[in-house]
Amino acid sequence: MANTTFSGPVRSLNGFISFGPKAVVSLTADTTLTVADHAGRLLVCNDADGKFTLPSILTGSASAVAGANDYNVLSNLGCTYTFMVQTLATDMDIKTDGTDKFIGYATTLMDAATTGKDWFPAATNDVMTLDGTTTGGIVGSFIQVTATASAEYFVQAVLKGSGAIATPFADA
Repeated sequence: MANTTFSGPVRSLNGFISFGPKAVVSLTADTTLTVADHAGRLLVCNDADGKFTLPSILTGSASAVAGANDYNVLSNLGCTYTFMVQTLATDMDIKTDGTDKFIGYATTLMDAATTGKDWFPAATNDVMTLDGTTTGGIVGSFIQVTATASAEYFVQAVLKGSGAIATPFADA
């Protein structure tokens, strides 16, 4: 089925469902993500030391006012990328283009013997590194990243970790 562009509001009385063979994408090597191939899909991480680079955020115009209501300009605001770790991470990175930064949080969960912790990215953080232990990345870890504004990705992560846990956020 081809892509369809609608002009004006689209109303669905029962929601849109994304399913089928392209709804889940297995990442098995370093990948620069694209809106067309990766946004809105479940990205299953099957490369223990993979480097997964988010697309540069496009806001549609150099002037926020000029492009705010023009749907004919390029913009990927609102695009969401959902990652699920299926292969234990050893040095897995989810990173931006270096200009875009993370806001949001990551929660590292531990087994019953220890307590988890919440992490918040610093203003300069543009990479999340998962090592399969202290910074998370054990199978079942889940990260969702959404382009929310110029140079700003909002991240929500529930990571499974072990040992002396540490923040997954860093500067590239």
